[in-house]
Amino acid sequence: MSAVPETGPLPDSRPALRRCVAGDLEEFASNYWGRRAVLSPREELATPGAGDQPERSGDLAAFADLFSLAAVDELLSRRGLRTPFLRIAKNGAVVGDNQFTGSGGVGAEIADQVRDDKVAALFASGHTVVLQALHRTWPALVDFSTQLSSDAGHPVQINAYITPPESQGFSAHYDVHDVFVLQVAGEKHWTVHEPVHVDPLRNQPWTDHAQAVAAAAREQQPVVDAVLRPGDALYVPRGFLHSAKALGGVSAHLTVGLHTMTRYLLIQELAALAANEVELRTALPLGFNPGDPAQLAPELDKVVALFTEHLQTASAEDLADRLRRRTWSGNRPAPLAPLAHAAAIAELKVGTTVRLRPGLNHHLVPGNPVRLNLPDRTITFPPETGAAVAAACSGAPFAVGDLPDLPPEDQVVLTRRLMTEAVLVASPT
Repeated sequence: MSAVPETGPLPDSRPALRRCVAGDLEEFASNYWGRRAVLSPREELATPGAGDQPERSGDLAAFADLFSLAAVDELLSRRGLRTPFLRIAKNGAVVGDNQFTGSGGVGAEIADQVRDDKVAALFASGHTVVLQALHRTWPALVDFSTQLSSDAGHPVQINAYITPPESQGFSAHYDVHDVFVLQVAGEKHWTVHEPVHVDPLRNQPWTDHAQAVAAAAREQQPVVDAVLRPGDALYVPRGFLHSAKALGGVSAHLTVGLHTMTRYLLIQELAALAANEVELRTALPLGFNPGDPAQLAPELDKVVALFTEHLQTASAEDLADRLRRRTWSGNRPAPLAPLAHAAAIAELKVGTTVRLRPGLNHHLVPGNPVRLNLPDRTITFPPETGAAVAAACSGAPFAVGDLPDLPPEDQVVLTRRLMTEAVLVASPT
């Protein structure tokens, strides 16, 4: 396996991550993250509000606060879903969208809305229903994905797989992102095998190694061979082969995908920064044959020398700026209710309690002016507001009037600006 970068301590206060993996989070980060699959039984996972102590309470133990079979029915019948928020498959073959979509009817003449009756017929005939991007469509999972992305430091997506009894939607394959499987309903038999292609990138799908995947799943001893029941969780690093089959009744699980950032991502962005080097933009000789190693060799030597010099002069600040723009948009921050937020801005006064918008990626740069980098823009402030802006963006709720180095009336102005920029939101009482 490839080396995993060293990390600092992971406090057990990361509530979403604690629901996905049992045991010590620092040990998980050091010994399992990106390296080994691990099964976390229901009894050892944390319940919402239980802090660091494993503690189960009714249906919360089965992730019912996040999702359920009733939620599946509501999404398919009452939420006006469209493709690509739904996929349907059987034995590894994906059904064409036209087999389960149609017009939305009067006032919603959209040709690709999900038809509940067609989905019902396909499900009854043994097809697996895949609800995609639930981190954008189901409120509890919107909140959960926001928290998990903050906990893990990587963008998060969530799909749900609903499988009829004794059915299998997809054969053995690997994903190009890490996965937490959260079993919501029914039972599903999972088998996980070692990778045939370690740490695949997003442009290296399992179909590139289809024969090796099939052979490994058929011939190798699995590293996980277990039945997941409601409340159990399974961590599958990217590249690990896996397949699942429903047992006995309808099975539903959430696949929580973490789009892991890699060292190769840094290489990509360093190469993109090289576009600023004029000599690296120079045209190759007229009549150059790129397929001729003899002609390629001297040019390669020049490029290696120039790129090496570029790497030695590249700054972490320049690279961080590019990475912010590329990765911070992977997940949205917590939802913001436009009307309620506008009302909160209008009613803002000394004593109002506000807080940083949960899940908002940001980076504060002191100076003249103070710069606050956000996913889609940078906003600036006078230098005398630096301490107040830093306190406001620290994540802790505060009352207007309690920020440092500014009189209360100026704090109202600053807070209103930060709320208008959707950096701060009213703190729930």
